[in-house]
Amino acid sequence: MIQRKQTLFLFLACILNAVCLCLPIAQFVPEGMGVSHSMTNLWLSLSDGSCDFSPWPLFALLIVATAVSLCNIFLYKNRVLQSRICMFVILLLVAWIAVYGAMAVILAEDTASKFQFSFAAVLPVVSLILVFMARSGIIADEKLVRSMDRIR
Repeated sequence: MIQRKQTLFLFLACILNAVCLCLPIAQFVPEGMGVSHSMTNLWLSLSDGSCDFSPWPLFALLIVATAVSLCNIFLYKNRVLQSRICMFVILLLVAWIAVYGAMAVILAEDTASKFQFSFAAVLPVVSLILVFMARSGIIADEKLVRSMDRIR
C-alpha cells in the first residue's frame, strides 16, 4: 500500500535530500580580509569566480541516496527488501555526514579560513532520521503480517 506512513517518511526524505542538493551547505570565511567561499554538494565557489569540484563525493552520495529512497517507495510489496534498502540508504547518509565532516576539516585548512555550516547541511541528518523511522515502520508491518499468518 502506497498510503502507509513509511511511504510518507521516505518521500519526505527524498524531498529533503533534493533541497540539500540545491542549496549551499557551508561557508568558508577568511580569518582576516578576503571574500568568503561558498560550498555546495558539487563544488566550492572560489573568490575569483572559479569552481573547485573537490566536494563531488557529497553530491554522488546524496544523489544515490535520493534515487534509491525514491525507488524504495514503490517496493511496498516486498517489505524485507524495502527494509534492507532503507538500511543501505542509512549507510549512504552516514557516509555523507562523514565525508562532509572530512571536507570541512580539509577545506578549512586549505583555504586558511573558518568553517561555518549552513542550514542545508542539517537536512541529510533529518533525512537519516526519517529513513530510520520508515525502516522501523516497515519492520513493524512485516511482524504484523507474519503474526497474522501464524494465527491462521
